Amino acid sequence: MRVRDRARAQQFFSKVLPTLGFTRDQSGDEWGAFDTGVEGKPTEFFGFTEDANHRPNETRFALWADTPKEVDQVARAVREAGGKNIEGPQIWPEYSPGYYALFFEDPDGNKLEVCCRGSAIVAD
Repeated sequence: MRVRDRARAQQFFSKVLPTLGFTRDQSGDEWGAFDTGVEGKPTEFFGFTEDANHRPNETRFALWADTPKEVDQVARAVREAGGKNIEGPQIWPEYSPGYYALFFEDPDGNKLEVCCRGSAIVAD
């Protein structure tokens, strides 16, 4: 993901991402990067880089939470870290039954979502 101000993004995401299990900060000179801390095999990660000319658009990054409680924890962290345009957490029945989500923007205006579903969606 691109951000305009890497230092500001680093501060924001270091408060938010651990609530989703991205507990190990692997950031370097060019990238902000957090992963799950799993050793010896590929693992999920979240990365961002600075682009002073970045302009956010309608793209939304969606992240999975296992439970509504986890979505609530993320919501608290987002508020404390200075997230913007926060909607929820709440059930959004227009997406699917039991769809519980938080929508927000990071300090640069990138749109993110953290969601979980009450039941799996299975194709017919």
